[in-house]
Amino acid sequence: MVTLKLVRLIESHCDDLAADLAERLHRSSRTAGFLVIPRAELVYATRDLYRNLGDWMLSKTEAEIENRFVGVGKQRYGQKVPIDDVVWGIIMSKETLFGYLRHESFADHALDLFNEREFLQLLDGFFDRAIYYAVRGYAQAKTTRAVA
Repeated sequence: MVTLKLVRLIESHCDDLAADLAERLHRSSRTAGFLVIPRAELVYATRDLYRNLGDWMLSKTEAEIENRFVGVGKQRYGQKVPIDDVVWGIIMSKETLFGYLRHESFADHALDLFNEREFLQLLDGFFDRAIYYAVRGYAQAKTTRAVA
């Protein structure tokens, strides 16, 4: 199945992908707020996500995704990373994977191409949820701080 091949491809290159993303987060003017986070921390968090991407996309429940990314949003709020930087960082995480998959594309015939497209839709949906829950966690942390 193409989906499992693509997941394994990403998971097997998680270290390089995470290092690339951390570098991009620190270089982009759209994610300048991430400069307060040590590069090693960004690499670790991203590598963990990429290394377990198959689980996150195929077997984690909505509640588990919510819990993870609400936590990310709260953490980034506590680190004073602006919300627009957080959202752009998640978009960059997805774009890093899409770029890598485009570079490594191996769809040889129509069925593989269809399955690859289906995989990319799953990936896109996962990152859409990540953005939603990170924003929600960020807003919760902001509200909690305002009340305190």
